[in-house]
Amino acid sequence: MKLSQRVVPANRLLAGLPDRNRKQFLASCEEVELGFADVLCESGDRIQHVYFPTQSFISLVATLEDGARLEIGIVGDEGMLGTSLVLGIGISPHHALVQGAGVALRMSATAFRHHLEHNALLRQRLSRYVHVLLSQLAQTAACTRYHVIEERLARWLLMTRDRAHCDQFQLTHEFLAYMLGVRRVGITRAASTLQERGLISYVRGKISILDGVGLQHASCSCYQQANRTYERVLGSNGLAPDRVPRRR
Repeated sequence: MKLSQRVVPANRLLAGLPDRNRKQFLASCEEVELGFADVLCESGDRIQHVYFPTQSFISLVATLEDGARLEIGIVGDEGMLGTSLVLGIGISPHHALVQGAGVALRMSATAFRHHLEHNALLRQRLSRYVHVLLSQLAQTAACTRYHVIEERLARWLLMTRDRAHCDQFQLTHEFLAYMLGVRRVGITRAASTLQERGLISYVRGKISILDGVGLQHASCSCYQQANRTYERVLGSNGLAPDRVPRRR
């Protein structure tokens, strides 16, 4: 049975397409299982596939010449990996690392280009997503420069929760420091502060969000601003905090 004829986990970016367009697109996709820490592409690699996460999420990481790395974005079921192809560029600008294991829809770059060429509605929607992603990347850069670690950590946990659809994550302070581009001691202090306020708990590498509303107040405004941008440009499939399903 074709993928388009089966019930598959939803990618909200594709869910915004008309039914006929979406089914045609899904017919060229395959379901793949992404494993934690899988590297899907390196900066400068030729893009072989595009990915539409359904039950997984991917970190976009910028790499400097000295080897230092910083997460600049997260892609979950609200988006896609491989947006450079929408702009006609076949080279990946980022290191893409699976942060949350799970299912994604994958399509070859060749098939993706074909669909873009022949499906104006798909091209329009994905162009809008590129705009949203570029806005979020720029916002992350400003956030990294001007906001304190505690606010950035709260924002990062909320963004991860929205894409994992879960309030609990297996994360080490070393990994968080790597993702946020700060020293481990800074993450330890920020996490301790959030825990003392009753917003999260951290036990043996497991972080649990205890008070999502309180964590939003502790986060910088970048979190809600990014959600509003997505919803304004792409519609009600955005990451509205009060509509994101969660489970424990």
